[in-house]
Amino acid sequence: MTLLGALTIGTLDGANVEICQEVGEANIFIFGLTAEEIAAHHRDGTYHPQDLYRRRSGVRRLMDTFTFDRFCRHEPGLFHWIYQAILHGGDPYFLLVNFESYVAAHDRLAEEYTDAPIWLRKSILNVARAGKFSSDRTITEYARDI
Repeated sequence: MTLLGALTIGTLDGANVEICQEVGEANIFIFGLTAEEIAAHHRDGTYHPQDLYRRRSGVRRLMDTFTFDRFCRHEPGLFHWIYQAILHGGDPYFLLVNFESYVAAHDRLAEEYTDAPIWLRKSILNVARAGKFSSDRTITEYARDI
């Protein structure tokens, strides 16, 4: 969130938790797993990106683009490492499980952007409630707590 009125799109972790509390769930675009859900997957060993690749056609189409030369016609195989790192490297950032939720959040964002009164209201609200995130407060808390 910025004082320019930009609306946040992100997962519900880190600073986004505080932003959501300040601006309200209706004024932020949250997608994907929560930090607690990710911790549970880590703890239980239940996240398997290859399973998502097999079961979800959107995920499969996305990942397959990295094996083709669509984005790098002059450098064949340039992005194949992304495919390998995510599917065979364990997807440590949980990209695949959050992908479809991200697309849905982005679609909501795009739809709301076309409604100027709604977008303006949310932008103004985000600016009005951004005071908590000032650098003065952050530096003061850091100095006090660290």
